[in-house]
Amino acid sequence: MIAPVDITGVRLETERLILRPWTMDDLEDFYEYASIEGLGQMAGWLPHKSIADSKAILDMFIRSRRVFAIELKETGKVIGSLGIEEPDPDPEPEMLGREIGYVLHRDYWGRELMPEAVKAAICWCFDTLGYDFLTCSHFDWNSRSRRVIEKTGFRYFSTSPFTTQYGKVETSMNYILYKEDGR
Repeated sequence: MIAPVDITGVRLETERLILRPWTMDDLEDFYEYASIEGLGQMAGWLPHKSIADSKAILDMFIRSRRVFAIELKETGKVIGSLGIEEPDPDPEPEMLGREIGYVLHRDYWGRELMPEAVKAAICWCFDTLGYDFLTCSHFDWNSRSRRVIEKTGFRYFSTSPFTTQYGKVETSMNYILYKEDGR
């Protein structure tokens, strides 16, 4: 069952990161990483061509109240996003759950920042929201996302086709983490 989510007023802190709701003040940082060729395609969307593209998506993030900005504490710069989305596919229709999706600015890869962010979101979803499970997916060729998923305790449960926002069909590797296993 698709669980409710609302990140309004939520602030999750880790050693190096703050996960918080987006604001329009984040537009420049968002455009900086969302316009990088090859980055969005790893999550199924095309790079933003203009700041207006980023503003439209940022408006959607703010209205949806389900996508965190990932802020680097030491600089205050937003370097990525983490969404608490509807699971696709939904592996447990009788249980409460959501899917975690994420993207990180390429300049910050290889520093273990995304596993740190995902672990904070997992704890919040299980401990505060009372979810029974979370899912996470990656395209079969995206080894970086696969490593984040494995480092955060998810277990493989299926493979399925996924149609990107630009119409390409990719092979999605789907993983699940149950509340009792997420400790």
